[in-house]
Amino acid sequence: MYRKYLQKLNLVSMKDDVNYTVGVKQSFYNNMYPFNLFPDKGLLEIEFAPITFFYGGNGSGKTTLLNVLAEKLELTRHSPFNGSSLFQDYVKMCRVQAKPIPENSQILTSDDVFDFLLDTRAINDGINVRRAELMQEYLDNKYAHHQLRSMDEFDEWRKTWEAKTKTQSKYVRSRLMGNVNMRSNGESAMGFFVGHIGENALYLLDEPENSLSIVYQQELAKLILDSARYLGCQFVIASHSPVLLSIPDALIYDLDADPVRTKKWTELDNIRKYFDFFEAHRDEFKAEDE
Repeated sequence: MYRKYLQKLNLVSMKDDVNYTVGVKQSFYNNMYPFNLFPDKGLLEIEFAPITFFYGGNGSGKTTLLNVLAEKLELTRHSPFNGSSLFQDYVKMCRVQAKPIPENSQILTSDDVFDFLLDTRAINDGINVRRAELMQEYLDNKYAHHQLRSMDEFDEWRKTWEAKTKTQSKYVRSRLMGNVNMRSNGESAMGFFVGHIGENALYLLDEPENSLSIVYQQELAKLILDSARYLGCQFVIASHSPVLLSIPDALIYDLDADPVRTKKWTELDNIRKYFDFFEAHRDEFKAEDE
């Protein structure tokens, strides 16, 4: 059931890139970004699979490519991005080959997850304040002598009655919304992706592994693969997570390579470094197992 809404992206050619920047340099612009970023990498055309990765270090252009796609396809954003004065000009000069993009398609960034975690923490803070208020309210009502004289006093009478017939914890829980503070940052971040990834849509994910432990990265990898296989979703992901990059049949562009080319996840430089590190400590793992 694999689907490909997005098929190809043609970036600005070297000739057009040079001609544009030469003209712009005669004006007041000093920052050419995102011009001059990709021609030297030999990256002019990108074809997409149901799951496509952009891999590379900081400054390699992973996030830039996602933002170009998001702007070109006019996808839903949840947070603003740091473009430049020339970014929209660059986007206009790019070309995409795509089928109609579903309206629920969107770009999900690490900033979105961070904002979600901050909102969750704010809710937790509010819950903690409210819990303290309810604990005091329980004590005030438990030893109060409130008589019901009219229906206008029913709410106050009910608080007194419940305080006398319930334990403090049950009284507080019955009046308090579910406490999301029981969830770790990783669990909350995973909940963010579960809540935003639906069916039949294109999703651009910018370093989604941030805030996720290896266990939750494995869960996210399964969510991505299952959503692509069974729910008609397509993913373009900027990442350097070995767990995510190992998703079967994913197409991986190594933006650190010169020129840029596709690779198997086991051929990527950082992955090889992880492998070499664990190989060097193989005997220690054996000792632990014995």
